[in-house]
Amino acid sequence: MDPQVELRRRIAEVKPTLGFKPGSPDVLAKWQKQLRARLAAAIGGLAERKCPLSAEVHETREFRTYRRETVRFQSRPGFEVFGYYLAPKPEIPPGPAILCLPGHGTGVDNVVGLTDKGKQREVGENGEYQADFALQCVSKGYRVLAIEQVSFGHRRDAQAARSGGGASSCNRDSMALLMLGDTMTGWRVWDAMRGLDYLAARKDVDPARLATMGISGGGLTSLFTAALDTRVKAAVVSGYFNTWRESILAVDHCVDNYIPGLMKICEMPDLAGLVAPRALFCEAGTKDNIFPLPAFERAVVTARTIYSAFGVQGKFGSEIFEGEHEFHGKGAFEFLAARL
Repeated sequence: MDPQVELRRRIAEVKPTLGFKPGSPDVLAKWQKQLRARLAAAIGGLAERKCPLSAEVHETREFRTYRRETVRFQSRPGFEVFGYYLAPKPEIPPGPAILCLPGHGTGVDNVVGLTDKGKQREVGENGEYQADFALQCVSKGYRVLAIEQVSFGHRRDAQAARSGGGASSCNRDSMALLMLGDTMTGWRVWDAMRGLDYLAARKDVDPARLATMGISGGGLTSLFTAALDTRVKAAVVSGYFNTWRESILAVDHCVDNYIPGLMKICEMPDLAGLVAPRALFCEAGTKDNIFPLPAFERAVVTARTIYSAFGVQGKFGSEIFEGEHEFHGKGAFEFLAARL
């Protein structure tokens, strides 16, 4: 009577209808078009019309090596995205920009060096799993837009906010979205796309050199956004790239990871085929206990096969590092420097 026995049988038997298969360039282009449309529908569809961004800068702070602007913009009518725009000093000509997407935790403050008490850290002072990766990006000379994902930090419900710390409204909001025929992935990807709109509209950003970067739940958003929005020239996925069979369906995860019917469409490594021929880099820790290393290695083999089929083997990169479920970045930044 154990439901997991029956579920494991069902999971083992499912055969995705749009899994990757080698073919001619025309066949691959047709496959991409079909899978991209099915993926967009599975996450609840994307908003048909874009509302005005109505972007505003609420605060500007000057630091020794960068400037930080607190920004807000609309992703949906009356629904705002909170984020930080970081620009390196001294001012340089328009260049590449990275959209940074945090994972579960205290929210976007944690990737720009702010503690939950509002205290500012320097790069390298943070021992938490996200490692201030937005600060690492700006220290490498990139413009950065780090946005708060729905249900975390500045964008959680009042009940979660009263609980303080890393409390989120993720489960509650995700289940409400499922009842409405939407998904949390769909909402977060749409916010990320509007974040790309914001970056592309800035005069100090080269709109042809946009990247996404995320850890854990932010890695999910980075991957799905790059798969669905071809403006993304390069994507970095940390602590997420794997197989759904061996991670999301084998280990307890937040409900925001689940998308109805997705396993019948494709497996996670197939999404690499929606990023190709653009650049994709994935990293994993040897001791990551929620996205197991053996499945990461198998997913990487599939991704390399896909990139070879597109004739762009050099546009895919990966790294395994000694560590747990955490951001590493060494190989990722080397990869971006050569391709962004």
